[in-house]
Amino acid sequence: MDKTYNQKIVEEKWYKFWEEKGFFKPEINPDGQPYTIILPPPNANAPLHFGHAMYVVEDILIRYHRMLGEATLWLPGSDHAGFETQVVFEKKLEKMGKSRFDYDRDTLYQMIWDFVQDNKGAMEGQLRRLGFSLDWSRMKFTLDPEIVKIVYKTFKKLFDDGLLYRAERLVNYCTTNGTSFSDLEVIYEERNDKFYYLKYPLADSKDYIIIATTRPETMLGDTAVAVNPEDKRYKHLISKKVRLPLTDREIPIIADDAIDTELGTGAEKVTPAHDPADFELGQKHHLDQISVINFDGTMAQNTGKYAGTTLKEARQAILEDLEAQGLVEKIADYSHRVAVCYKCGTPIQPLLKEQWFINIQDLAQKAVEVVKIGDIKIYPQNWETTYFHWLENIKDWNISRQIVWGIQIPAWHCQDCHEWTVTDGITPPRCDKCSSLNLEKDSDVFDTWFSSGQWPFATLQSTKEGDFEKFYPTSVIETMYDILLFWVARMVMLGIYTTNQVPFKNIVLHGKVLDPLGQKMSKSKGNVVNPMEIVDQYGADAARMALVYGTAFGHDQALSHPKLQAMRNFTNKLWNIGRFILMYYQNPEARASLVDKHITAVQSLSNSNDKVILEKLNQTSEAVTKALDAYRFHDAAEVLYEFIWHQFADKYIESAKDRRAEAQPILEYVFRTSLELLHPFMPFITEELWQKLPHKGDSIMINEWPRA
Repeated sequence: MDKTYNQKIVEEKWYKFWEEKGFFKPEINPDGQPYTIILPPPNANAPLHFGHAMYVVEDILIRYHRMLGEATLWLPGSDHAGFETQVVFEKKLEKMGKSRFDYDRDTLYQMIWDFVQDNKGAMEGQLRRLGFSLDWSRMKFTLDPEIVKIVYKTFKKLFDDGLLYRAERLVNYCTTNGTSFSDLEVIYEERNDKFYYLKYPLADSKDYIIIATTRPETMLGDTAVAVNPEDKRYKHLISKKVRLPLTDREIPIIADDAIDTELGTGAEKVTPAHDPADFELGQKHHLDQISVINFDGTMAQNTGKYAGTTLKEARQAILEDLEAQGLVEKIADYSHRVAVCYKCGTPIQPLLKEQWFINIQDLAQKAVEVVKIGDIKIYPQNWETTYFHWLENIKDWNISRQIVWGIQIPAWHCQDCHEWTVTDGITPPRCDKCSSLNLEKDSDVFDTWFSSGQWPFATLQSTKEGDFEKFYPTSVIETMYDILLFWVARMVMLGIYTTNQVPFKNIVLHGKVLDPLGQKMSKSKGNVVNPMEIVDQYGADAARMALVYGTAFGHDQALSHPKLQAMRNFTNKLWNIGRFILMYYQNPEARASLVDKHITAVQSLSNSNDKVILEKLNQTSEAVTKALDAYRFHDAAEVLYEFIWHQFADKYIESAKDRRAEAQPILEYVFRTSLELLHPFMPFITEELWQKLPHKGDSIMINEWPRA
């Protein structure tokens, strides 16, 4: 046995062995109870970052349940990632001096497809390096034709059930990336801005009403001024009209309880086409919607002299013109939250656009109920509050995206009668209304969360015959807490709606992996850590163990090189324990013959140290099993580390050195059992050492889980 542990040889050897033997497939335990995890599909637009190494939590569960004798399936996949991937590819084009506008739709799509296929292969190699026991024979991609068919079928079902509709509504629009977003994809930044106090002259007198706004450039689209009906300052003005400055229009002064009397002057301009709250007011009071901003972020043609200018230029010009007319009362400093695009930071423009929306309230209510009655459990439990709050206040879901990369929406617009026809396929149909064949397909694609929200049932319905019936609902969805709402809640809603079953029984949420300084990893900061560099330096087993050791599950953690080194030291300790035990016999055959003698030796103990170590082994086995069942991975890791290093190595082995012949069977039994308990965490070195010990069976990973 070598003096030092060579991780590269061992890791490559055993992963190849496991895969070739088919140990990753559930068929290895054909009669076992089904246990299923669907891998949260990583985006196929870049190599994995170190946060993806947290998939180790799923592999721990999979290896544990496989050893319990269950028919265990961990299904791998990758996500086309829609908008995210197109942004990454556009940055690549930018470096080449090109842009998306240089290519037609089909050419751009094919270019992104080729780019993604290259990345997928590299990504799968990384997953293998980390020892993840995924069933590669069931690998799926969100753009697989059979997946697309299922997504289309769900879209058509929503339409037929009256839950899908097309409407011109106010959407969150990024003028830089040229697409709309759902509410979840908008982030808010605190910004120091200006509050502009503007005079709106009354139509029937020389008096005026003062409104306060942060966006004077949108005033050209105002269709009312709103005040609170209880505000004594303005009661006499309700139902009167003002002359909208810089236009030839008169607009009414309306009363509404939603107006905050303490904000600004208590009188608000109402611009239904460019503000979500104003849109609601406009709907309630039947106000016109006048769009004055284009989708490219310039002023619209109906704004006269300001048409074609940027919003910044228009603001400056409008303020100058208002000043010239004496209509600027004052300008004050103001701090407020501004909605921005989560990818580029451009301020989001609320714009009127015709899109496909899902009426989501009923689906959301069912998703709340299944958690409240315990059909789905969330770990850690404190995340239930976030889950409930979002679902109970949810708004209709805009699923249209104005990009090329993704699943194109199967809806056709009739050029003759202008009605929409929705199908569950890609073949152009006849118009449902007038039977015309003169149809034009919607150029938009689905929000990627709409397709990935169907991932559990879409994958299992499109893999091997009988998979869906056997493995659905899945056992666990495990992911980082930041996509609980983006993805997990949507899977619950769409899963129940489509299959009449919950998609999984447990939701398990892990924390973020931050850089060594505790900062979020991002490419812009240049602090993204490549997991392969960590594996090369410390070994896959040490990297895996470091991610679950010493941090309460569900909490954020900083990438810790001292902890990685400590787990590398633990790897070396295991190797040295193995050398000490295994070097006792010069003849491997004599060592192998002991396997049937171990239990007899254990049952006929006379030495108190032997009894103590076996009792502690029992306690360890019980504690690890209990911790894994409760998703307390850190507890299980710490119990194993403490037992193997301190109880077994430091105490028992030292006490056994003077009576090796008597203690040898106990040494081998305890160490082999310890390796079996440790295997889900550190699969490579445990397999290597287990194979050298007296044992039965082909592999530690399909051996029976130790029972206390």
